[in-house]
Amino acid sequence: MIIVAVIAILVLIIGIGIYNSLISKKNQVANAFSAIDVMLKKRFDLIPNLVETVKQYMQYEGDTLTKITELRGKALGSNVSESDKLALDQQIGTAVKGLMVSVENYPDLKANTNFLNLQSTWTESEEQIAAARRNYNSSVTTYNNAVMMFPGNMFAGMLGYQPMPVLETAAEERKNVSAKELFNN
Repeated sequence: MIIVAVIAILVLIIGIGIYNSLISKKNQVANAFSAIDVMLKKRFDLIPNLVETVKQYMQYEGDTLTKITELRGKALGSNVSESDKLALDQQIGTAVKGLMVSVENYPDLKANTNFLNLQSTWTESEEQIAAARRNYNSSVTTYNNAVMMFPGNMFAGMLGYQPMPVLETAAEERKNVSAKELFNN
């Protein structure tokens, strides 16, 4: 009888430990996503400054600037899901990269102190977003391991915890960048 009680208490303690570990890992994933969200907000706040600075120096097709502004507005909307926010992030990143390449045609803009400061801040922001994404993927991998490995998978299944997807780079962004093509446009 005592042995059965000891085994039951041991199983209960192990179960509580695994449960708490799963909750902790799930919260780490949420925290890591929140860090990405904060960095994206910082990027979205930089966009109007970039657009206004660029507008002052170049007569540019309004399509790109309008598209960036619209995407920013959508991303800041209150009814945007996490996956939609990440998709908008990729679209904004692509549009702004195109804008930055176009800036190469405007020497006065490239020499402007405000623009150089903004460009530096933008680069720092992009590096912080990349670091936040790496942290998120690390947290998701740790969580997925806990959800998929024995004995955590038994408890995760009972609690309805499912593996989460890691952030992946779009196929377009994986291509090799040709400096020759950038300067010939």
